[in-house]
Amino acid sequence: MNLYLIGYRGSGKTTVAEELARLLGWKWLDADEEIERRAGTTIKEIFTTSGEQSFRDLETTVIADLALLNGHVIALGGGAVLREVSRVAIRASGKVVWLQASPAVLFQRISGDASTAERRPNLTAAGGLAEVERLLAIRGPIYAACADLTLNAEASLPAELARRIAVWLKS
Repeated sequence: MNLYLIGYRGSGKTTVAEELARLLGWKWLDADEEIERRAGTTIKEIFTTSGEQSFRDLETTVIADLALLNGHVIALGGGAVLREVSRVAIRASGKVVWLQASPAVLFQRISGDASTAERRPNLTAAGGLAEVERLLAIRGPIYAACADLTLNAEASLPAELARRIAVWLKS
């Protein structure tokens, strides 16, 4: 069994995954980093040169491969659950936790992270807070339907979120 962390960019998935894996004695992976490793370039560059469809195809392949693992905490990209085939693979191979945060908090976190602009593309023409609000309106119900547990990622530090997930998983 794996444990998957889902949520919008900036929700803390990677940070929580690393801490949670330490608590559980598991390995951890960031799906976006695995995509970049396989592609030999950044996600932003994949979007620019090949388009979103090509990125989503590679993401789907990576998720299918990660679902074959066992005993891993896996931080998924914000759009990883958009395809039904990926949701099925994730649900069949583990538990899913949604790290939820408001558009304003997510935008603040994304804006404060210099590597985000370098490695991640805008997903709408609007960009900014409007993009976060629009995409969360679409993705929120998908995250909710996929999640076994939803945690407010605004109110707690990553270490506390990891502890709460570990307690939940062991119960």
